[in-house]
Amino acid sequence: MAKPSSKLKNSHHNTKRKSSRLKKVLRQIKIKTRSSWKKVQNFRAQHIHLHKSFRRSYREDYVRETRTPGLLSHAMLTYKEIFKHWKVFGRLLILMVILFILAVGLMSEEFYHQFQDVIDETGAEIANGDGTSNFLKASLLLISTITSGGLDTGMGEVQTVFMIILFLTIWLVVIFLLRHFRAGESPSLRDGLYNALAPLVSTLLVFILIFVQAIPIMLVIITYSAAVMTDFLATPFYALLYFLFAAVMLLLSGYMLSSSIIALVSTTAPGIYPINAVLTASDLMAGRRIKFIIRLIYLFIVIILLYIIIMLPVILLDMWFKSMWSWLESWPIVPFFLLVVTCFAMIYLTTYIYLYYCWLLDQDN
Repeated sequence: MAKPSSKLKNSHHNTKRKSSRLKKVLRQIKIKTRSSWKKVQNFRAQHIHLHKSFRRSYREDYVRETRTPGLLSHAMLTYKEIFKHWKVFGRLLILMVILFILAVGLMSEEFYHQFQDVIDETGAEIANGDGTSNFLKASLLLISTITSGGLDTGMGEVQTVFMIILFLTIWLVVIFLLRHFRAGESPSLRDGLYNALAPLVSTLLVFILIFVQAIPIMLVIITYSAAVMTDFLATPFYALLYFLFAAVMLLLSGYMLSSSIIALVSTTAPGIYPINAVLTASDLMAGRRIKFIIRLIYLFIVIILLYIIIMLPVILLDMWFKSMWSWLESWPIVPFFLLVVTCFAMIYLTTYIYLYYCWLLDQDN
């Protein structure tokens, strides 16, 4: 018999080497996948998971008690915390109003007078010049100025960026001051302005995440306007389908936003990165999202009452003074006070959410 040639021997050895290398690579891949899967399991074990897929969730496993003050007590304690340190927060309010006027601007008085003219024309048949009509006119003016933004309606891109930065500055400075006040210290406004803006980039990243998570709500708003214009909701079946779609979108955004809003607070802590802040907030809000959403709804009701209590008398006085003295016509009194109330509402909102975050954190610790 003829002996196999050297070429056949070499090809046979090469195939053996390739198969052995392939086996080694597959073993390494298996080892890496096992180690990575163990890392994922260890990572998930560090966080709270109250619900598991394809398993029944029992109430005693996912209900978490929250020993926090009631809704009214929460609102009153927020006012108490602000007015307890009124000197620092008052200076912050004055500074932010000045920066808003310089960087963003007020709503023009001519635009405000356009609201007055439109309301005068539409309510002329009902008004008849009595006190009730003036109160109704002031209410409509308040709604119109708030829904139009209250600031300069002709804002450009640069002014919008400045407005976002100033609101984030209020958020960071207030949280910095509250954290040190609760620690028994007495920081000044200068300390807050110099030291509170360090986590600005992390806050912006979490803010971008919130914007992405709010896309389902934006879709509901856009599709609702389109459905109203095209009479899509006139058919009961289509209206039911749209209601189910809107409910799913709102629940999805509400579930994600409830923890991301708390992540805006936790990311301000020293040495915490945005991803860790989001995960920590998710663990903190597990089983508590509905309660937090109820508190947010109550917060918006309190802010609306704040606007009504302060701005309605201001609008009525503005109408009265300008009817007696014509030289006050060009003074933007209402836009100025609206800006002051908006900045104070931002301080109140930040304090409200931060106190709830501290109560949950103290309870878990």
